[in-house]
Amino acid sequence: MKKLKKLSFAFAVTTALILSGCGKDAETSGTADKTYKVDTDAAYAPFEYLENGKIVGFDVDFTKAVAKEAGIKINIVNTGWDPLFAEIDGKLADVGMSSISINAEREKTYDFTTPYFLSINKILVPEGSSIKSAADLKGKVVAVQNGTTGQEAVEKLFGKNNKNLKKFENNNLAILELTSGGADAVVADNGVIEAYAKNNPDKKLVVIDDKNSFEPEYYGLLLQKGSKIKGKLDKAIKEVVNNGTYEKIYSKYFSAKPDLETLKAEQNK
Repeated sequence: MKKLKKLSFAFAVTTALILSGCGKDAETSGTADKTYKVDTDAAYAPFEYLENGKIVGFDVDFTKAVAKEAGIKINIVNTGWDPLFAEIDGKLADVGMSSISINAEREKTYDFTTPYFLSINKILVPEGSSIKSAADLKGKVVAVQNGTTGQEAVEKLFGKNNKNLKKFENNNLAILELTSGGADAVVADNGVIEAYAKNNPDKKLVVIDDKNSFEPEYYGLLLQKGSKIKGKLDKAIKEVVNNGTYEKIYSKYFSAKPDLETLKAEQNK
């Protein structure tokens, strides 16, 4: 998901007030029979989304496999994006699972597991579009999900106050703006827009890859600073990648094989 949004002061204060009545839960987080709470924002298909009221997706299957390998019990809850970070920071949740890119800014406040997914921003346009690269986005109306590195990438190219940049709560709305004619392009994670283009052939959309303008990033599971389960999860993630489970889950959602060599190299840095 690669989001960069920061929590508002008001939200942080609200979280602090909630925490004042939850100290005992935090203190018992190390018990052997603990069920670890995993927060997500289930509006990011095919990674995490709702299907008949159930949270499903690549991240869901992957995290369940990791939990099984680690020998821990988890409960996945759809909290939304901002609350996810607030609950991890406030020790109301143990893990954040929402296609979260690992970056230096987040690492100041949170811990991450070892990387589990290689991602890069790409461009979604209608068939016949004159847009063939990121440079062609200049002067065009671009829709992005607010607070993502898709937004950051476009702002880096054309400025933060770019009047042609439209920001939306989620990528579904950004893509709807494109298909309804309100935008010329969408910039978002490759996994999201590739899946949308493939699953909606009637929309006649094309995915543009521009590696010279967008740098690769890695997703990790978000953890409390100093989390006691980081080592256990890191070991489990590597085992899930090595034993073939990861490739099986990846192929299910993306109909392709993952670049395990690059992912493992990043894990071993």
